[in-house]
Amino acid sequence: MNKYRRLVCCIFIVEILLLIAFNWVYLSNHKNDGDRLYRVEAARIVRELEKYDLNTVDLSQYHTIVNVSEFDADEHCNNDYLVEAAGGKLYRIEYRLTDNYQELFRFNALIIMIIIVTGIAFIYVQKKVMRPFHNISNLSYELAKGNLTVPIKEEKSKFFGRFLWGMDMLREKLEDDKEKELSLQRDKKTLILSLSHDIKTPLSSIELYTKALSENLYDTDDKKTEAFRGIAKNVQEIKQYVNEIVEASREDFLNLEVVNDEFYLSEVIKLTEVYYRDKLSVVHTELIIDKIEDCLVKGDKNRLTEVMQNIMENAIKYGSGEWIKISFDEEEDCRLIHIENPGCTLKKEELPNIYDSFYRGSNSQGIKGNGLGLYICRNLMRKMDGEIYVQIHDDCFVATVVIHKA
Repeated sequence: MNKYRRLVCCIFIVEILLLIAFNWVYLSNHKNDGDRLYRVEAARIVRELEKYDLNTVDLSQYHTIVNVSEFDADEHCNNDYLVEAAGGKLYRIEYRLTDNYQELFRFNALIIMIIIVTGIAFIYVQKKVMRPFHNISNLSYELAKGNLTVPIKEEKSKFFGRFLWGMDMLREKLEDDKEKELSLQRDKKTLILSLSHDIKTPLSSIELYTKALSENLYDTDDKKTEAFRGIAKNVQEIKQYVNEIVEASREDFLNLEVVNDEFYLSEVIKLTEVYYRDKLSVVHTELIIDKIEDCLVKGDKNRLTEVMQNIMENAIKYGSGEWIKISFDEEEDCRLIHIENPGCTLKKEELPNIYDSFYRGSNSQGIKGNGLGLYICRNLMRKMDGEIYVQIHDDCFVATVVIHKA
């Protein structure tokens, strides 16, 4: 705010200095011009008086001379005058400098109006923009610190009303997500602790069976067989508990909401092209997009765009950087989108695992990532009643997105 005020003061000072400088230059030139003009006209009158008499002088031809008369030292005169000799007589030549300041007045009035309008504009900006902005300047900092419980104060400024409304919605969404995450983590922890406790029972039974067998407490083959069956039964129970723990740990921990609707496929392809055309040109990667036969498809346009972006990012990170190609195909009532890139070093036997959360292939060493890209893509496509699958042809990685026609 202080910097803004200093800027405003500097602008006003500059405008006032310019106004003063212009007036000084204008008045200086005007004074010199006026001085030269009345002297020139007085010299002309002297020449006329030397040739003719006083009655022949026509004052209407002069701009600065207002009266010419024989000089009388006792006579009072209100105008500026010169005393000149002509034809053996002294003459009083009265003059008045030309009053040609209308241009200067208009210019000054214009500059003053500009200064006033500028002042009003600065006051308006300070009141409606700068002051509200100063009041919310710490908003993002507080959100970044995790201060999500305090509602954002409403601001009447029409410039920030929608922004603050959006920020408050974001705060509520973050707070809600935080509560959901804590609840989810709490439920998972409770489930895992419960299952871990349940595992202790079959483990204890196995421990007793193995101890009895090791100490030869079973003296018949039937009792030994029964002990082995008991161990096998408890092993199956432990496997079941372990599977439940694994399943709980692999539940959908991301908020992958989908709003299915109808939209044109070309809209998503256009968004993808606009986003990646310049980005790929910077890294000298050619983007090839086949001609698309447009049609209505069913799904979530924003989520399908997200799927395309995830696949494109994988192609950029794990490809050779030569080119990326997007092509299209049809199969029954579905449209197929193929994203292909060369330079794939992923092993074919790894393909079934690449859809798992946090799984990263052998070709990911030294490349940043979290192993969630294709996991998210598959979940999103299945919620849109679609699918995604990948193949490796020679050294090319091909990801195919399947989406239903409307």
